[in-house]
Formats: sequence, structure tokens, C-alpha cells
Amino acid sequence: MSPLIGPGVDRVDGPAKVRGAATYPTDVTYPDLAHAALVRSTIASGRLIAIDDADARAASGVLAVITHETAAKVKAAPFGLLGPAPPPPLQDDRIHHHGQYVAVVVAETPHEASMAAGLVKVEYERGDPPLLDFDDPRSELEPTPWDTATRRGDVDAGLAEAAVVHEATYTTADNTNNPLGLFATVAAWEGDTLTVHDATQWPAYAQATIAEVLGIAPTAVRVRAPYVGGAFGAGLFVWQHVILAVFASRAVGRPVKLVLSRPQMFTGVGHRPSSVQTIRMGVRRDGELVAIEHVSTNSAALDHASIEPISGATARSYSCANVATSDRQRRLNIAFPGSMRGPGHAQGNFALESAIDELAYELGFDPLEMRLRNFAEVHPQSGLPWSSNALRECYAVGADRFGWSNRNPEVGSMRDGHWKIGYGLAAVSWSWWQVRCQARATITRDGHAEVRSAASDPGTGTRTVMRQLAAERLGLPLDHVRFELGDSDMPWSPASGGSSLTASLGNAVHAACNALLQQLLDLAGDDDRSPLRGYALHDVVATSGRIQLRTDPRCGEHYTDILACHQLNELTAEAEATPPSEEDAELARSGPFAAKFVEVRVDEDLGLIHAARVTTVVDAGRILNEKTARSQILGGTIGGIGQALLEETVTDAGTGRIVNATLGDYLIPVNADTPDNDVVFVGEPDPLTPLGAKGLGEIGLVGIAAAIANGVHHATGRRIRSIPITLDKLL
Repeated sequence: MSPLIGPGVDRVDGPAKVRGAATYPTDVTYPDLAHAALVRSTIASGRLIAIDDADARAASGVLAVITHETAAKVKAAPFGLLGPAPPPPLQDDRIHHHGQYVAVVVAETPHEASMAAGLVKVEYERGDPPLLDFDDPRSELEPTPWDTATRRGDVDAGLAEAAVVHEATYTTADNTNNPLGLFATVAAWEGDTLTVHDATQWPAYAQATIAEVLGIAPTAVRVRAPYVGGAFGAGLFVWQHVILAVFASRAVGRPVKLVLSRPQMFTGVGHRPSSVQTIRMGVRRDGELVAIEHVSTNSAALDHASIEPISGATARSYSCANVATSDRQRRLNIAFPGSMRGPGHAQGNFALESAIDELAYELGFDPLEMRLRNFAEVHPQSGLPWSSNALRECYAVGADRFGWSNRNPEVGSMRDGHWKIGYGLAAVSWSWWQVRCQARATITRDGHAEVRSAASDPGTGTRTVMRQLAAERLGLPLDHVRFELGDSDMPWSPASGGSSLTASLGNAVHAACNALLQQLLDLAGDDDRSPLRGYALHDVVATSGRIQLRTDPRCGEHYTDILACHQLNELTAEAEATPPSEEDAELARSGPFAAKFVEVRVDEDLGLIHAARVTTVVDAGRILNEKTARSQILGGTIGGIGQALLEETVTDAGTGRIVNATLGDYLIPVNADTPDNDVVFVGEPDPLTPLGAKGLGEIGLVGIAAAIANGVHHATGRRIRSIPITLDKLL
């Protein structure tokens, strides 16, 4: 194995970030930059009667005020990979949620824009009381935009033959992404071409969406996002403030910057929707699952049908002959939901793994044994062998490192002073997801290489890992390779999301480097004096800045000599990697797997809950950089603790206003909430891709909530089926 791949290297962008040299969207500036501020609705349902912007227009430094009466009428955003994008802003007088944008003010400075926005007077006609409650009879159940249901066997027949049937309802709260960096957009028109600097996780999609909305060619739009200050899924859509910045820039004929405030982040860039899930599960006395039915309902915006596949993972998680899953939604007067780390699975896994645990206790089984007895030896839906699945090893290694054998099976029996101790467990799987991706590789006459792709790196380490891969394939020192990303003018890349980018982009980087080596060989083949003449790519290796024969290291040429011989300053190759076809597949595409073990401590007097220890064992195929991979799992674990114990976006039942839309009121884990984290990687490279890598961004979070809830039950005997688990539920 190459020393560059595996244990890993430090983040190559770390020095720039700590020096403040990394340019985030909030840092972008132009000599004549203007600034925008938003005016938001103070009702959740109704219509705009009048907007009085006279005082705002007369205020110091104000350049323009744009409302639905003056905004350009544009096309609806296209239906993309993640479903329908949010509708364009300021297109009519209807109000669908509290905090909806009703105007944008443009001024010389941020302070002047904000002050003027406060001077805009809005008159409303209130409509019916807003739809804010799952139980409101006015909100009808409807299917999600895509049919995500799965079915095999006969669930009713399976339940009829079961010795024990478990049925329960599980609920999860709204969560808000809250990345550290506030989302910002800078839009700059130059004639008929537009440059947008944005906190996006998908520059290529942002380019296509903006162009579609405006009705212009994609080539007239350039989206740049070299650095993103975190996102957790919030950067996967083109949100309404992006379009407003574009409107504002065109209106004033200058570049315009629009930075969301923290409260605006709560309504402007998506959130994890709440869910209500019902699970019916039947087992034989020996613990064999015979039927699972998982029905989920999530909240959706009144004017935007989001996709949240909550129940889908249940169908592939365990061996069971009879399974049915389905997802529905209720439209409410809320801001647009969107992807948040582990979308759908984070909610669905909580219900599934809680239910499995409940059955284990009812049957008198060790929760680990219950899962092992129902391990899926093959893909449950297709019946095909897994391309790779080390979940059994995850269980074994995790149980050993965590000390699961020290668990006293009696509920409430383990104590440390006034702390009740519980051990909880959850299994995790994530879907296989890879898509086509392009990359471009260049070698220069000084022996340095540069690789480019229009991907994004919202802190996951993509820059670092791709630089490692390119250096390994080209046989160059790491400091001789640069990897550039975050620009839609670069070769097409999918989103940094869905635990798919490392494999998809890595395959493209590998292909581009191969194409570059082939071009170098082609040049050598045109040279009668070259020792590489007549040899193919499979005959050679790249090492120490040169191409040499596998069988004779003495026979080779340096890149610099090949370029100099042909009087070239550089050589460039571009390639596209595509995932393997599902047609005639002999193996089931396998995403990552993991097992989570958690020690929970509950104060018997106060009901305080502390996740003291977490052991996470992950099968993610070939680990390309263990440092950045471990960081992903650690961050996801902390996010999972937030979902389990702290995070809940609270909406006022009367007005639809989010009442805790600040980091002072919306609770997230801090250092004192962070447990002793043990992360281990197991498994082998997955054979379906050249790199053998599988994604792992999501599975760090998924499963933590269920493991904590299961640990709380073991410690206290209380089965909590609603998260977050707050102390009032235990007192």
C-alpha cells in the first residue's frame, strides 16, 4: 500500500484556514460591492396587502428595494437529483410560512441595508390559522414526490404467524443544520454573464439551476465555492436568498453580497423534518424476524414537496421474508425542509433499532444476539451476495473493544454512585450511492501536477484525499500535486453529499491520472529514442516523477524529460468515471455498515443524561485517509448526540415563528457533552469500484440516537420513543 493512502496525512487546506487565508463566500469582495438585507414575513399564512418601502428607499445609502411587485418573474426551479428545488422568491403575494422573504433591500453597506430593511412596512391579510400540527385534520396525508416504498412477501401473513408482535410509534423532532459558517452569496453580473460565489455543496447543480430559473444558458453562469464553512446538507439546494442576490445585483448594476443571519439560517436553508413513524414487527420465539412494517410520515412545506426516505433502509437492514415500508408527508406552514446529515436514515434508524431492541428485551435476548440472529447474509431485496459487508466484524470488534460482555442484562442494575448506567447498541447501514464524475489532470514541465473537478469540500477533507490519490497514481510527492475544486467551470462533479463524493470523484481522479499517463506514453511512443516506446499502460508504473517498466525499474523516463523532448510546457488529460451498471449484476451494491455501542449515564435524581463512551466500528471499504475518515465519524457522533438529547427546532403553535432560532436557544453539543470516542475501521476494499472505497459521511451520525435511547432503557427501564430525550421525559 502506498504510504500516501491509508493512515493518511494532515488536511492540506488546514494552514490556509488557520491563517485566515481561505476565502469563504463571506470573504468575497469587489471594489464596488453593495450589500443586501432581507425583509421576512411576520405571519405564517395569508397574503400581502401592501408594502410601504418609501422610508427604506429614502434611507442613507439605499440603492434599491425589491418586492414581489418589482421582482423579475422567472421560471420554476428544475426538479433535480434531490427532488424539487425551492420555488423562486418574490413571485406573488402569498405567504406560506413565518420568515418568508417579502422584500430585499440593497445599500452601500451591510449596516445601511439592515437598517433600511427594518423601515419597510408590510401589511398582511391573515388567512386561515396556519397548519403547524401533524394532527391538524386540514393537513392531508400524501405520498412523497418519488415512490420510495418497498415490499417483499406478505406482512400480514407474517405477523399472523409470529409468536410475538411488537407495534409502537416513534417520533423525531425538527432539527436545524447550523453549520458554523453563515450562508452567504455574492452575485456579480458582467454584461450578460453572471458569477455567483455561494456556500454550495454542488457548484454544477447550482449553475444549472440558476441558469434554468433565469432562462439563460448554463455557460453564462459561473458558480464558485472553493471553501464552504460547513453545511451538513444545507448546501445541496439553490435557496431563495441566492436568487435574491442575483436579482439585487442586476437591479443595481453592481456586485451584491447577501449574508444570512443566524435566525435567517433557521428558515432559509432547510432543516431535518420531523417524523412520526409506526413499526409493526413480528418474531418467532427463537428471535427470527418474520415480518416488518415501517410507515413514516414527515413534515413538508406547503409550497415545496421534499423527499425524505425515512423507512427505506429498513428493507435492507435485516433478513426477513415479509417487509413493507412506505413514506408519506403532511404539508404544513413551515419553511422548506432539506437534507441534513443522514437524511431520512437518521430518523428511520432510530425507530427500527429501537424496535429491534424492544423485541430483544421482550424475548429475553441479548440485543447483540438479536441482531446477529437476523443478520442479512445476502441483500434482502435482491437476494444477491453483498459486494462487501463486514457488519458481523463490526459487531465483534465493537463488542470486544467496548466491553459489551460486562453488561448486566438486568435493567437498572448497573450503577456508579448516583449515576445509573446503561449499555445501548444500534446497527447502521447506508445505501450505495455513486454517480458519474469528471476530472482533469495536468502535468507541467517542472514536474508538478494539478487536478481539477467542480466538486465542493464543506470540511470533509475532499481536497486532501483527492490530492493523495492523484499523487499516488502519478508517483509524485504530495507537495508536487495540487487539487482544485469548487468552480462550475471545472469538469462536472456530483454533490458533496449522500456519502458518495469520495468514491465518485476518486474514481474520476484515478481515471484522469490514467489518461494523463497514457498521453505521456503516447508521446514516448512517437520518440524512437524513448525506452518506453511500444509499451502499454499496464506494462508500466509511475513513481518518483517518472514512468518505468514494471519488470525493469531502470527502464523509464521522467515526466519532465518527456515534455521537454516534445517542447511542451504542460500536458492535460480529462476523463469521466461512471459507476458499474446494475444490469446483469452478480453482486449487490453495498454501502457502508457500522455498529454503535454507547455507555449512557443517567442521574437518578435529576434525570440528566450523559453519553459517556461511544465505540463505533465501521466498514467503509478501503479507507483512503484514516485521519479525515475518523474526523467524519467523530463529528457525526457528536451530531448524533445532539439529535438524541438536545436538538429540537421549536415552532410557536399559534404564530408559526421559530422560537429558538439562535445558538443561545437551540441546544447543540459542546465539549462537556462529548464522550470518550473510539473509532475503528474494518472490512476490505469493495470490488465494485477501482478504489474500493465506500462512503462514510452519514453513518457517523446515524444510529447514535437509537443506541442512546436503548442505553437509557437499560439504565432506567424507561423506553423513550421520542427524540430528543430530555430530562422531563425521565422525571
